[in-house]
Amino acid sequence: MEPLLWAMSGTGFTFLMTTLGSAMVFLFRKNMNNQIQKIFLGFAAGVMIAASVWSLLIPAIEEAEANGQIGWIPAAGGFILGVIFLYGLDRLIPHFHPGVNKTEGISSSMKRTSLLVLAVTLHNIPEGMAVGLSFALAAQHAGDSALYASAIAMAIGIGIQNFPEGAAISLPLRQEGMATGLSFFIGSMTGIVEPIFGIFTVLIAGLIIPFMPWLLAFAAGAMMYVVVEELIPEAHLGEHSNIGTMGVMVGFLIMMILDVALG
Repeated sequence: MEPLLWAMSGTGFTFLMTTLGSAMVFLFRKNMNNQIQKIFLGFAAGVMIAASVWSLLIPAIEEAEANGQIGWIPAAGGFILGVIFLYGLDRLIPHFHPGVNKTEGISSSMKRTSLLVLAVTLHNIPEGMAVGLSFALAAQHAGDSALYASAIAMAIGIGIQNFPEGAAISLPLRQEGMATGLSFFIGSMTGIVEPIFGIFTVLIAGLIIPFMPWLLAFAAGAMMYVVVEELIPEAHLGEHSNIGTMGVMVGFLIMMILDVALG
């Protein structure tokens, strides 16, 4: 029961940060400044890169070796499967990326706003999995407080980068004519997949113990796909892309410090 409460708290925090970001629609009527958007996109990329390495890939290798396996095999295999999974979703699910102003996935007659919401929701899936798997791993090693600290660091880092993500959904929806309250609600709900996937992972933790190294690496691969395919390219659109680069560095540094200091 305790691991489930921890997972609910961690993913609840990430969802709350998305909701708070979406609430910016009540304060501002225009989209975020382009330069600020680049900083936030870069920051999110840096957080997810650091989380993938310190909170997912390294624990995956250590867990595999503790079970008598060759550490890099499940780490590499799970990583590849995570990339393939997100690539498949990216190709199949219709979605829209405002930074590059184009639609991806299967052709659809859905409105641009709906496609934008699908894009962010799609990218929140591996984040929820990552937080849930971190707490599931900690639950399997109940005596190791460092693993709980690492899971908490993961939740904090993902939550921080969810704040601007929520605003990046609600503000464009409002600008395109949607009611303020509805824009806020939809922006907030894009983050609901994180608690859903995170809590589900903990609930089935007993069944996935033998596959934990693979699943940790799977979440890392899925997150890295999002970083390389979407976040970094959109953070470097147009002129003065170095500000997006600095966002990546700051996000990486903060997530690394959180993971090492708390762990």
